[in-house]
Amino acid sequence: MLNWDEEIATTVQQSGLMTPLPPTVGAALAPITANDKRVINGAGDINQLAPFKYPWAWKYFINANKNHWTPLDINMSQDVHDYHHALTPAERHVYENVLAYLTTSDILAMRNIGLAVMEKMTAPELQIYQARQVYEEALHTWTYQHCIETLGLDQAEIYNRYRVVPEIHHKIQIANRRLNDILRPNIDLTQPHELENFVMSYLFFAAVFEGCWFYNGFSPIFALQRRGLMKGTAEQLQYIMRDEVMHCGFGLRVIKQILLENPIVLDKSAVMAMWREAETAEAAYAGYLFREPILGYSVESHLEQFRYIANRRARQLDMDEPFPGAECRLAWLDEQSNIRKEKNFFETKVTEYQTGGSLHWG
Repeated sequence: MLNWDEEIATTVQQSGLMTPLPPTVGAALAPITANDKRVINGAGDINQLAPFKYPWAWKYFINANKNHWTPLDINMSQDVHDYHHALTPAERHVYENVLAYLTTSDILAMRNIGLAVMEKMTAPELQIYQARQVYEEALHTWTYQHCIETLGLDQAEIYNRYRVVPEIHHKIQIANRRLNDILRPNIDLTQPHELENFVMSYLFFAAVFEGCWFYNGFSPIFALQRRGLMKGTAEQLQYIMRDEVMHCGFGLRVIKQILLENPIVLDKSAVMAMWREAETAEAAYAGYLFREPILGYSVESHLEQFRYIANRRARQLDMDEPFPGAECRLAWLDEQSNIRKEKNFFETKVTEYQTGGSLHWG
């Protein structure tokens, strides 16, 4: 039996005697400097964290760990009552289909960062935050599953809606197309046209998928929360929203850095087409969600808020606004990512959450 307390020597059998293997010493390497690093196609050592070239990426990792939580920390008992006894059929339709969209979307976001983006980064401080991001997307998926299980919903039916509801499927299809385009094994990011295509995909996931579709997509549940309904689910989405705003901010910062380090210019017409396609898909999705009106929320407010947030994301990238003149229809939405959580969730365990309340999340 192996004894873990004993030192294990590497040996070879020679003439019945155990002889230690000589150590192998490689040639010394030149030290790495920050200037050797680049986001893409860098000359640094991907295994060596410091010296930092992108200290802001490390700060993202530190701040992400301040928003640490699990879905089991939040009391869902009122949600069970609300879903079965307080929500109208139209409100249940909205709630279920928001969950149906999110269950698939966060897995897509996880695969995008974990399989298509992270391995292309050549500075470890970027990869370390993205590793945390992959974990968070998995945590979000657990959260939606926890809500589905807690309320006793038909899991197979909810999860399959993205396949059978055209308005949900279309949004997922757009994201899958962007993802598959950069998952190709023969992609060569030393080629400017390939790098531009990669940046466009990253831009879609950071600015549209997480920055708008997720950010705006939680708002129907928050609208219920504002009326005292489904407060446990909404509280969980508040934590998710803070993660997603950081994912978006990090992605936009990386995109700006790639454009700074490489002689590529994104095609403005292609960027505008991306926004228009996203708006069309969001309009169809909102029409399906709110085929019957619910109190305090409408298709028009949802879609106009999407346009307003899209303009914000474009400004963060120093790009032209895709929807000039769009108005903020949900002034309370930003509050959902700024609320402080320092409380005992069940009044039975002492837990202080430091969730970055002093940070700017917009």
